[in-house]
Amino acid sequence: MITIWPQYLNKNLSLKEGRKIAKEYAVKDPELNDIERALKRLGLKYSMQKEFSYPGKWYEKSGRVLVEWEGTKLELLKEVSLKIKEIRN
Repeated sequence: MITIWPQYLNKNLSLKEGRKIAKEYAVKDPELNDIERALKRLGLKYSMQKEFSYPGKWYEKSGRVLVEWEGTKLELLKEVSLKIKEIRN
């Protein structure tokens, strides 16, 4: 299981603030719903956990998603981010 926090995909954050992928792949202010839609389109099994807070922003309940994935975390994050971009356009 791989954990995806919305912060991992957020174009507006620096790497120190939690972004995990290059800005060219990242999206602006992704929400759990965006991530969920992307995972559904990719046909992946996942579990939503809306009550969780990203450790760097413990005071903000952004939620997270646990995803069943065979590849690397970075591959998954890029796939999800690109799918969100596709859905938004």
